[in-house]
Amino acid sequence: MGTPVTIRHDGEIAIVEIDNPPVNAVGQAVRQGLWDAVATLDADPQIEAVLLTCAGRTFIAGADIREFDGGALEPWLPEVVERIHAARKPWTAVLFGTVLGGGLETALGCHYRIAHPDTKLGLPEVSLGLVPGAGGTQRVPRISGAAAAVKLVTTGAPICTEEAERMGLIDRIVTDLPADALHFARDTAAKPVPRLDPGPAQTDLTSEDWEELREDVTRKARGQISPVRGFDTVRKAFETDLAEGMKLERQAFMDLKASAQSQALRHAFFAERAVAKPAALDGVTPREVASLAIIGGGLMGSGIATAALTSGLPVTVVEQSEEAAAGARDRIAGNLASAVKRGKMTEDQRDATLARLTTATGYEAVAEADMVIEAVFEDTDVKRAVFDALATHARGDAILATNTSYIDPTSFTGAVPNPDRIMGLHFFSPAHIMRLVEVVRTPDTAAEVLAAGFALAKRMRKVAVLSGICDGFIGNRILGAYGRMAGYLLEDGASPAQIDGAMKAFGMPMGPFEMFDMAGLQIGYSNRKREAATRPADQRYSRIPDLIVEDGALGQKTGRGYYAYDDGSRVARPSPETDAIIACEREARGIAPRSFSDEEIVAMLHAVQVNEAAAILEEGIAERPLDIDVVKMMGYGYPRWRGGPMQEADARGTDTVLATMRGIAEADPGSWTVSPLLARLGADGTPFSTLDK
Repeated sequence: MGTPVTIRHDGEIAIVEIDNPPVNAVGQAVRQGLWDAVATLDADPQIEAVLLTCAGRTFIAGADIREFDGGALEPWLPEVVERIHAARKPWTAVLFGTVLGGGLETALGCHYRIAHPDTKLGLPEVSLGLVPGAGGTQRVPRISGAAAAVKLVTTGAPICTEEAERMGLIDRIVTDLPADALHFARDTAAKPVPRLDPGPAQTDLTSEDWEELREDVTRKARGQISPVRGFDTVRKAFETDLAEGMKLERQAFMDLKASAQSQALRHAFFAERAVAKPAALDGVTPREVASLAIIGGGLMGSGIATAALTSGLPVTVVEQSEEAAAGARDRIAGNLASAVKRGKMTEDQRDATLARLTTATGYEAVAEADMVIEAVFEDTDVKRAVFDALATHARGDAILATNTSYIDPTSFTGAVPNPDRIMGLHFFSPAHIMRLVEVVRTPDTAAEVLAAGFALAKRMRKVAVLSGICDGFIGNRILGAYGRMAGYLLEDGASPAQIDGAMKAFGMPMGPFEMFDMAGLQIGYSNRKREAATRPADQRYSRIPDLIVEDGALGQKTGRGYYAYDDGSRVARPSPETDAIIACEREARGIAPRSFSDEEIVAMLHAVQVNEAAAILEEGIAERPLDIDVVKMMGYGYPRWRGGPMQEADARGTDTVLATMRGIAEADPGSWTVSPLLARLGADGTPFSTLDK
């Protein structure tokens, strides 16, 4: 393989091209090539200016993350960036595609930057638990000022070319890159080479302003340390010279690279890519899906329809009446209007998207669909009626999917011929926003049908995870253990506020009882009634959730659940009525309330999730621990900077998690069984990550 960095000439202009597919990551070979190119071109008397560009579909899109877990390979990127900036001849970065992380830092080392209008620029290192490590926290403040630097470094969100131009990060937006770039470079050849002022960056911000900004960053970070460390490093650009600031940035980068949070975030990064390639689908070609029908246009069905329409598919939504069909269309139109308001699409794009929607009131409308997704009420009989109708009206080779979130699909699809075309597609609400889809395999599902589910999810820009059949599949089954343990802690003496507070301090966006109130307590009530016939006789059953529902409190929508809510408010406050129900039930069962520390609460709620997840792995419901981590992070708000419950178990030590789980099982005999897999791994502290291979 040749060098990834080549030089060619166009008269007096040198064109340095990086060709390192797929995204031109600035790995060691690229860094060395750039390092050598500076010396070569400085020494060439024929060259007056330099263009730095890339082959393929994007300029440098970041560093090679695989290098992070090994030792640093010279030359380091900060040295390369500084070498480019110190070049005797002007370098212009030609930007297109996604210019991220080390790519933007490399461009900032150049003396000029031009960009195609569709270019996106950003410093996303914070999403990996890092700060920019090659001058991003020091060069951006000196070019763009404090506000721009804080935004780019602490959020990691990319910006468009117009905003980048306003910030001074690019000098010109051009449409014909090759020709315009050469013209721009020839203009620079006659000018003195511009240099960045190495002194402290200038700002009007006061100490009080900086502290307020830091408080805001800390609040939004919700326990993640890299945004705050990034903020502190940016601030140093206004207090020290460039050389000292670069040293401080490098130290922050190295400190964070070794942190548990960065390791967890890098695990999350790779896990999200690995789930798209389950072993069960290796080498499988998906069935083609060019048209979609959805049965049910409620909140879930309309959300799925919105995601499918936005992906370019024609969609037919089938409802029971003209009124319901009109409601479905209105909901979808509302979702698209919201996308326009958020700048995600133009009005013309919205109109074209909505034009792909058809609504109908009869099953005849699904006759030509390549795939039909059922998205009706979570009831076995209701779903059976839908699939009985699809058995008659859908094409014999059409893929039939159910959006059930708990129920075994085989329990209501028995009338469908060719069962190898049936699968579960469990979308998460709101389905046009949430990115997770559990693709559920029945005993009969053909591999190419499952692959079609993965392909559809990818087309919708979602992440699919393969699951087998069990009650609740991967995510909701683990949620069941989490909720049951939270209920035991409540019954044993902890308050809803303490439990929720402990989990929010852990990094969850909300605690279990806030989540139950928001979702509506009738959902859990119905599930518990459905599970009553199969619930083990010796399993402890807390009646508190049922008593709250039977008292007429269904959560936020009724103004009371575990908490009380003022009219129209989502702000939880203590509910004396609910607290009285809890106290009476404790007394009735002879439970003397005990105190729990927040650390105990977190450890116990984490342990039961890992224990359930280990059972899911051993039963073959999930292929790998990383699949479970992705489900919990993307569908249930598990803090990404902890990497998911299995990564967190490895960080705590599987032996520690096992000890906690054994204590839980011993305290409630019959209610919990320690997973044999957890017992084996925890015996000698073997991490779950060993099963990800």
